[in-house]
Amino acid sequence: MVTTIDDLVARAREGVHRPGPDEALRAQRDGALLVDIRPAAQRAAEGEIPDTLIIERNVLEWRLDPTGSHRIPQATGYDLEVVVVCSEGYASSLAAASLRELGLHRATDLDGGFVAWAAAGLPTRQGGGQGGRQEG
Repeated sequence: MVTTIDDLVARAREGVHRPGPDEALRAQRDGALLVDIRPAAQRAAEGEIPDTLIIERNVLEWRLDPTGSHRIPQATGYDLEVVVVCSEGYASSLAAASLRELGLHRATDLDGGFVAWAAAGLPTRQGGGQGGRQEG
């Protein structure tokens, strides 16, 4: 049996609450980590969400594993609330599922990604990592 990418994304989202832009903003204000996994070129082209933590996808698990030797200071435990952000909310679903497999049971992703955030009129800034909190 062949598994398609649509199957993987559907499985990653199964039983998971994915906050929309307004709810993700409230979560961020309440202490959740918004983690942007988009590559630098994509952030430069699309823009960024202020006060997100930038961790490119290829190092995400290493930076957020609370027991890992390459973790960031914010990776304080398995109860950490993480909202992963990509462009449209597909790659972030897979990334959040991977974080849940590591034990970060509150990891989820932004429904609709950065595109939905910007369309909702929430704060953005020009991309490029200028003054961002990059942890890649």
